Amino acid sequence: MQEPTPESPRRRQQLPNQRWQICPQQVELGQELAQAMNLSPIVSQLLINRGIQTLEEAQVFLNPDSLILPSPLEEFPDLAISLELLQNAIAFQEKIVICGDYDADGMTSTALLLRSLRWLGGQVDYAIPSRMHEGYGINNRIVEEYHSKGVGLILTVDNGISAVEPIARARELGLKVIITDHHDIPQQLPRANAILNPKLIPESSPYRGVAGVGVAYIVAVSLAQQMGQTQDILSSMLELFTLGTIADLAPLVGVNRRWVKCGLQQLPKSRLPGIQALIQVSGVQGGRGVGRQGNASFSSSTLPTPHSPPPKSLNPEDIGFRLGPRINAIGRIADPQIVIELLTTDDTGIALERAMQCEAINRQRQEMCTQIEQEAIAIVEELHVMSLQQDRVLVVVQPNWHHGVIGIVASRLVERYGVPVFIGTYEGETLIRGSARGIPEFHVFEALEYCQDLLGKFGGHKAAGGFSLLAKNLAAVRSRLSEFANKYLELQHLKPLLKIDTQANLNQINTQLNQQLKVLDPCGIDNPDPVFWTPNVQVLEQEIVGKVHLKLTVAQTINHQHYKIKAIAWRWRDYFPLPSRVDIAYKLRENHFNGNTTIELELLGTRLPTQSHLVFASQPTPLRTTFNYNQRQYSCGIYQHGSLPELRIKNPEGQILAVQPGQTLGLLGTNREEAKVIDVSQVPYDSIIQAALQALEVISH
Repeated sequence: MQEPTPESPRRRQQLPNQRWQICPQQVELGQELAQAMNLSPIVSQLLINRGIQTLEEAQVFLNPDSLILPSPLEEFPDLAISLELLQNAIAFQEKIVICGDYDADGMTSTALLLRSLRWLGGQVDYAIPSRMHEGYGINNRIVEEYHSKGVGLILTVDNGISAVEPIARARELGLKVIITDHHDIPQQLPRANAILNPKLIPESSPYRGVAGVGVAYIVAVSLAQQMGQTQDILSSMLELFTLGTIADLAPLVGVNRRWVKCGLQQLPKSRLPGIQALIQVSGVQGGRGVGRQGNASFSSSTLPTPHSPPPKSLNPEDIGFRLGPRINAIGRIADPQIVIELLTTDDTGIALERAMQCEAINRQRQEMCTQIEQEAIAIVEELHVMSLQQDRVLVVVQPNWHHGVIGIVASRLVERYGVPVFIGTYEGETLIRGSARGIPEFHVFEALEYCQDLLGKFGGHKAAGGFSLLAKNLAAVRSRLSEFANKYLELQHLKPLLKIDTQANLNQINTQLNQQLKVLDPCGIDNPDPVFWTPNVQVLEQEIVGKVHLKLTVAQTINHQHYKIKAIAWRWRDYFPLPSRVDIAYKLRENHFNGNTTIELELLGTRLPTQSHLVFASQPTPLRTTFNYNQRQYSCGIYQHGSLPELRIKNPEGQILAVQPGQTLGLLGTNREEAKVIDVSQVPYDSIIQAALQALEVISH
């Protein structure tokens, strides 16, 4: 075997470390749905990829208002007692305190219930624990402080399901407690008067996926309806629900999809001064998928003038990348009171002041994230990168990091290294507090439970969590997390997973297709933006913009016609320059500039072309080599089979994987006659094919 040239390792490192999972294409069902619903085959395939198998399911998905909703009173066993407690508190002017959280979900929940309960005549105050000094959730300090102020009823939002001790203290002091939360259910529930959590209701319920703000919205709407005072309050509650639901990455299915779709249309014409101010300072322009940076040069857009017309409708990315981060930044590094005042004030001057504070603090947060991310990468590269396959989890702890932003950094490290990440910082010399982010095959909350005897407070769900521990337990926690990861993660899982819907050629990418895709809106968690892939495109131009982003033009020749399109790849500086020919995976994005709208690509992934072995057709065949994959040695080669070249990969046990260019189906077996047909676009076949092609490319030069 020829030794790799010095340049070949560097070239391979320029491509993202990903595993592509292309959804199986159900052609017959797709055609049936397309004809019945008057959709394009691409859109019908996208519906199938989202779990839709029948015409009835498709109709409900495309028209969420047709979803028949049961009464929340039938679904949430403790809702009736909750409404009774709140109605009595309002009637007898008993003081109520809302105990919220410092993320966007918790703050929008707090603002929603403050507005609605005050509208209904309640005496209401709120408390949000200090992220810096107290951490997540209701605590004894809050309970005792508000008991001394004469509060009779505590209402938690987006927290409380794990707060056994503080709730016990509240009941001991004679306080009534309603818990509204959406986090995973612990082994022991607090002894509250009522608990409202969608994780406690049947999985088949359309309310199952609501976030904390969704539970708050259900409580507020149900109470207003029961008291006959819904006029002028429901719209503002729906807008706050929409903000919190999208910012908290709640699934956009069931009632979330129905309510968010309506809320996105209402937000631009909101009568809440805080929302209007936030839209203004964040530069939201509306339109489908403007992108993270906004304008034609892919840099931050300028703020609109005071006379700029508001967008007709918002999309989830306007909230996810513009409004949400500005709200979340406050909870991460500043005082949540800023957001509560922003979302509850009726004074436009105060609203604009608070929105400008959100803007400034978000910029500070961005700078902190960049610095901590760079420091974390340096630590990982020096101490951990060589053992990631063995540990299957990354634990990074460093003093002097701001724990309000390390969760964002954890997400970026997951994106970069493809393993679950637990990141922490010291508080004093003895305590560590941190955040965790997972990958699809890893359950963060269960991993934390696996370490509970070594941790202080912890909480979260499948994808993310927070925790604290004594510094002396760090080595033991790292070992325990690795033990858990090795139980549930295979080596093939340790690459970031990119889920792709279907193939498209560049001649299909146009405004008409983008318009058809709008039937899927609003897109988000469990209803993601469609992801397409195009094989073997030519990279015509590429340059770094905004210091870390990659802007490029790609082209494809189809039937002797040349099609080209612009693209952006966020934070892809490390992969510059890309090879001249690649397969690309992407979303479609509208670009609004000088009154014109064009369709561009947002790159999510790239790899060496799956059809690159066509290049080898001009080489003497067979072309052979060996390569290592997951610590095992394979042989591979390009052979002639009939009129076409064929890639064959042989494992140590003698099984052969054979695939021809451009095909998603291949053969696997010890001989061709008895081989089984497999989908080579699926993990792990796709990954090993890419490894073989890279090895063959080295020796072909």
